Amino acid sequence: MRFRPDHWRAPRARFGIPLLLVLALAGCVLSASASASAPTLTPTPSPYPAGATRPERVVKPSELAHTTSASTGGSTAPTSGSSKSSSSGSSKSTSKHSKPKPRVLHGDPARALLAFEAMQKAYYIPGSGLYSGEPFSFLWPFSQALAATVSMAHVEGIASIPGLTASFTRELSARLIGLRSYLDTSNSGAPEGTFTSTLAAFDGTVAPPAGPGGAKYYDDNEWVGIELARLYELTHDAAVLGSAEGIMAFVIAGWQTTGPGGEPLACPGGVPFSNASENTERNTVTDGPGAELALQLYRITGDVQYLQFAEMAYEWVRTCLTQPNGLYADHIKPHGSIEPTEWSYNQGTMIGAGTLLYQATGNGAYLYEARQTAEAALAYFTPERLGSENPFFASVYFRNLLYLDSVTHDPPGPKLAQAYVDYAWQNLRLSDNLFVSGSPASAQLLVQAAIVQIYALLSSPPSTYF
Repeated sequence: MRFRPDHWRAPRARFGIPLLLVLALAGCVLSASASASAPTLTPTPSPYPAGATRPERVVKPSELAHTTSASTGGSTAPTSGSSKSSSSGSSKSTSKHSKPKPRVLHGDPARALLAFEAMQKAYYIPGSGLYSGEPFSFLWPFSQALAATVSMAHVEGIASIPGLTASFTRELSARLIGLRSYLDTSNSGAPEGTFTSTLAAFDGTVAPPAGPGGAKYYDDNEWVGIELARLYELTHDAAVLGSAEGIMAFVIAGWQTTGPGGEPLACPGGVPFSNASENTERNTVTDGPGAELALQLYRITGDVQYLQFAEMAYEWVRTCLTQPNGLYADHIKPHGSIEPTEWSYNQGTMIGAGTLLYQATGNGAYLYEARQTAEAALAYFTPERLGSENPFFASVYFRNLLYLDSVTHDPPGPKLAQAYVDYAWQNLRLSDNLFVSGSPASAQLLVQAAIVQIYALLSSPPSTYF
C-alpha cells in the first residue's frame, strides 16, 4: 500500500534515455570506445513506493516498435472521428463540389493523441472513471492521467478535428468522476490510521467504501489541484475551482512550525509528505507545487492569502533545502538532517514557482532566481541523468523549464524535451503505442501519462501550462 513504509524500494536501474542521446544532442557519433568508457550512474532511492507505479507490464525487446519515421516528430495520424484522406491528387479534390479533406494531426500533436489513446485502451476501466491498479490505481498515477487529459484538451489543432473537442469534453468529465472516488472528507476511520489533518482532500488510494483509503499525500493533492485550476480556466466550472481551493486549504493547514507533539523543528515551516501522524519530513515536492497551486489560485481569485502562502513556501525551500550547487535537496527531517537527492522535478517546480511569483508580483528577483535554478539544473541533468529517473519526473521538469523559457525567450527547454520524447518514440515504444521504462523494461500508467504530457505540452501554448 502507498502508505506502508515497508513497501518502499529503490527504482529499477534505468528509466530509458541512455548515453547515446547525450552524444546525439551534441551532434557526435557514438563510437565503441566512447560507449565502453561511459560512466554508469547509480540512481538514488525513489521517495515513492513501488506499489504506486503498478500495474506494470514487463516486455521483451522484441515487442518494441522500431519506427523509421523522422526523429523530430514528423509522423502523421488520422484522429478519432476522422475518415481517410484522399490521396489521388486529382483536380477533383479542389473542386467546389468535392468534400473537404478531413483534417489530421501531424507531428507532436499526432503522437500525443496516439499515446493518449493507447493509455486509455490499456489502463482505463470503462464505466468506472478509474484506472487499473490494485484493483484501482493510486492517486499519484491517476493525477498524471488527469494531467495528460487536461494537457490534451489544450493541444493546438484538437478543435479542428470533427468530434475531438466533444471527445475530450467527455474525457475530462470522466476524470472528474474518477477523482471523486479518492475523496475522503475526514480521514476519521480507525482502520485507515492516525492522521495530523482530517480536512477533506484526496486519499492516496481509492477512499472507503470502494477502497482502503489511508494517508493523504500533499504532493499528490497538489498535482490534482494544479490540473483543476487549469481545467477551471478552460471551463469556468465553479465546482472545479472549489475543489482546487479545498486542496489548497488542506495544504495550507499542513504547514508545520512544530513537531506532532509540539517539539521544536529544525528550520521551522514547510509542508510534510503526508498527513500520516508518523510522517516527519518536509519536502521540496510538497512546497514547490504548493506554491504553484497557490499562485494559480491567486491569479484566478485575487485572494492575497494565496500569494502570501506561495511566497512563504518558496522562501522556505530556498532557505532550508538549497544545496551548494544551487539545486534543491529532497527533504529535511525534524532534527535538521537533509536527504540530499536532487530530483529533476524538484528543480522544475521551484523554477515554475519563481517564474509565477515574478508574474504575480513584478519582482525581478524571482525571475533571476528561477533562471539561476534552471542554469544549475541544465548543467546537472544531462539526458543520461534524466534517463535514470521515471519519465514522470522529467515531465514535471520539462513543463516548468518550458514555462520559464516562454517568459525569458531563452529556449533550451523545447529542444531538450523534444529530444527526450523523440528518443522514447524511436526506442521505448511498443507496437500498441505504449511506452516502457526501467530494466527490465515495463509499461506503466505513470510512464504513459508522462509521455502524453510532454508531447501535449510541446503542442500547446505555455500560457496554458498553469
